[in-house]
Amino acid sequence: MKLILFTDLDGTLLNSYTYSYQESLQAINLLKRKQIPIIFCSAKTQAEQEVYRKALGITDPFIVEEGGGILIPQDYFPFAFDYCQRTRDYDIIKLGSSYEQVISVLKKVKEKSDCRIRRFGNLTIKEIAQDSGLSPKMAALARQRKYTETFKIEGTKKEVKKFLLRIEEEGLSWCRGERYYRIKGKTNKGKATRILIELFKKAFGKIKSVAIGNGPNDRSLLEAVELPLIVQRQDSKWEEMEIHGLHHIEGIGPTGWSYAARKFVAYAPYFLP
Repeated sequence: MKLILFTDLDGTLLNSYTYSYQESLQAINLLKRKQIPIIFCSAKTQAEQEVYRKALGITDPFIVEEGGGILIPQDYFPFAFDYCQRTRDYDIIKLGSSYEQVISVLKKVKEKSDCRIRRFGNLTIKEIAQDSGLSPKMAALARQRKYTETFKIEGTKKEVKKFLLRIEEEGLSWCRGERYYRIKGKTNKGKATRILIELFKKAFGKIKSVAIGNGPNDRSLLEAVELPLIVQRQDSKWEEMEIHGLHHIEGIGPTGWSYAARKFVAYAPYFLP
């Protein structure tokens, strides 16, 4: 049986404020020693995730921008599969709408709304860094979006609800993370996760899928796996979710992530049917 770990990044493997992985490093190294694939599944861009992949020596597939794309290193799977684009390093499965499409819809909806919108594409690198806590280097990489746009919205509850509904009426979708909203195509983390699960099944036969998340945009990810784990938010509470078999892990962000990785992931056979 092959274990596969899917994980969110911000507020889980990474500290929500410093974006550091140091507290998770020991558990990451344990998973690597046990040859458990670590699949990043995050709102972060390809460019952002590649920084962490390189630093941590992770070479497994990864899911970018809320499930907008799946990037699979060339020759990772020993068989042919359908993909949309081949680059020097990856075979890419595109699931989301293009950046141009989501921006067009966001502008259209904004024109008919009284809400105030601040989106990454209209901010300077310095402004993104100040607002998010990212370094200027990582803030620049966060702007390199291909499938989604990150934004903040200000307005009354009624205005915000109407704004988000209009996004859906235009044929797109949205999600909310710890800090920001994102407008995206009709896809999510769960859809991308299920595609990779099928590829891993073809490669290894019997597998067990595990996921670690912390926020509302992780719901579809947690619903897609056999062992869903949720860590505490910065307010020490768990995001409210009704998901079969969901394990609530004590510990905020990387503290909970490390505990989950050591106890549940590395020894998953004891927790899975």
